[in-house]
Amino acid sequence: MSRLIVVSNRVQPPGDGGEGAVGGLAMALAAALREHSGVWFGWSGQTVEEYTGQIAIQKVGGVTVATVDLEEQDRQEYYNGYANRTLWPLFHYRVDLSSYERSFSEGYARVNARFADALTPLIGPDDLIWVHDYHLIPLAQELRRRGVRNRIGFFLHIPWPARRLLLTLPDHAALVEALFDYDLLGFQTEDSASAFRDYVTAEVGGTVDDEGVAHAFDRSTKIGAFPIGLDLESFEAAASGEVARAELERMQASQNGRAMIVGVDRLDYSKGLEERFLAYEQVLLDHEELREQVFLLQIATPSREEVGAYQEIRARLDAVTGRINGAFATVDWVPIRYVNRGYRRDELAGVYRAARIGLVTPLRDGMNLVAKEYVAAQDPEDPGVLVLSQFAGASEQMTQALIVNPFNREEVAEAIVRGLRMEKAERIERWSALMDGLRRTDVAAWRDDFVGALMSR
Repeated sequence: MSRLIVVSNRVQPPGDGGEGAVGGLAMALAAALREHSGVWFGWSGQTVEEYTGQIAIQKVGGVTVATVDLEEQDRQEYYNGYANRTLWPLFHYRVDLSSYERSFSEGYARVNARFADALTPLIGPDDLIWVHDYHLIPLAQELRRRGVRNRIGFFLHIPWPARRLLLTLPDHAALVEALFDYDLLGFQTEDSASAFRDYVTAEVGGTVDDEGVAHAFDRSTKIGAFPIGLDLESFEAAASGEVARAELERMQASQNGRAMIVGVDRLDYSKGLEERFLAYEQVLLDHEELREQVFLLQIATPSREEVGAYQEIRARLDAVTGRINGAFATVDWVPIRYVNRGYRRDELAGVYRAARIGLVTPLRDGMNLVAKEYVAAQDPEDPGVLVLSQFAGASEQMTQALIVNPFNREEVAEAIVRGLRMEKAERIERWSALMDGLRRTDVAAWRDDFVGALMSR
């Protein structure tokens, strides 16, 4: 029987707890591996003075976890550099923030080669290899160079950019060519899969057949959309637990009868937090009657604090929050409660349930599991309303949410007000349809769809 080998940049062993939506990738992989006698391989998160390639192996929750340490130079060039200063902004349509340096691309190639060196001895003849995310695009190419002939699949958790945007990357053709060493390429949405097909046919003279197989560079790979879902059973258990109930009661006590709007995000320029705050301010400007009747709780977990663009967004958000609170606050009401720390999943479940509006308005997002967690946490008899960006991958599935353009503050403001005033019957109808979708497309369905497609290659 073949094992499943999962490879990701960082390894978070299943059962670690996690911090809700901020660890969506970790939660999804943990759920997938629990039902397989699997191996999870990646960077330990630790740095050493000199790379040795030594693998640390431990058994956690029925899963073999294998990690390697990297050098500080690797971390700066591969992780902070090419992955998060070059690819991340570009793939999130922020070409203005994308920085390309030769040392970044060299570090990216070096770490992927080191991963391949360390991983190859662990691979059995029948193992399926499932590689995750933008950090590891060249990994299959490196494994093939070392003689690995196993079926290898790649899943991209973030958006794939439009063709004209990708052309701004100096080594775009090499990056795409590396993807053709995978047997299966999975994207979050049909929009991303279509953008990849467009590049292949328009830029490298490739073809895509009726079965969704792309042919280019004398190789072929199957392309598909595999929208990631929640580990719904686990999340619902957390949402009904003691910690969630205690958090719900604490939030309700602090609301003083006011309606709460909640946003939960990593602190990232792709999440549209400044635009969200300005849309909420528009609500207060347009609807004096809602002042002191509503507040926004924004949980923004610090992220990539060494990268300058993240320091800048934090400073801007601090300033915008201060200005709005200074303009509208009263002695017993603060319009925005802005929190810069992570929360556990079970705590977040209680926070979500206390909120009348779930405000999920990224400027660009691969999927966004916060939207799904918010819906899953609701009281079936009195659910809240999800306001969702059209540029989140989740919007392809969650059409019963109030879908908005996050760049249009008036539109977002109107959706917030509509959600606050929505009758219970309509809220229940929308929530029921959304929950039906979550049950049909949970993380188990995502895993089975992807692994099944990989096995058939």
